[in-house]
Amino acid sequence: MRSCLVVDDSKVIRKVARRILDELSFDTNEAVDGQDALDQCKINMPDVVLLDWNMPVMSGIDFLRALRALSGVNQPKVVFCTTENDMAHIRTAMEAGADEYIMKPFDREIIESKFSQVGLI
Repeated sequence: MRSCLVVDDSKVIRKVARRILDELSFDTNEAVDGQDALDQCKINMPDVVLLDWNMPVMSGIDFLRALRALSGVNQPKVVFCTTENDMAHIRTAMEAGADEYIMKPFDREIIESKFSQVGLI
């Protein structure tokens, strides 16, 4: 079973994403910010990270840069899932190593489509 780490400071978003990912047969864990996510990845790297941009402690983009800087690990796919929808944010995310980008709000069809595009489904 593939694993997904949902990183978002909103409990509601994490709950909605978890329900969708469970339906898609992913083993799902949650992180409340980028630092929590980085700590979890160092212990058990997921297959994919569903990542918010704006969070306290460590933002999504800072997490992504730190994750991609880790050496000697299998890198997960990273799909940003955020309200930041201008081209500058999207470009910054892709240049930092994001694999895909989802705009909030999202639904199962959107997640399934993006995960399929990056080879997870």
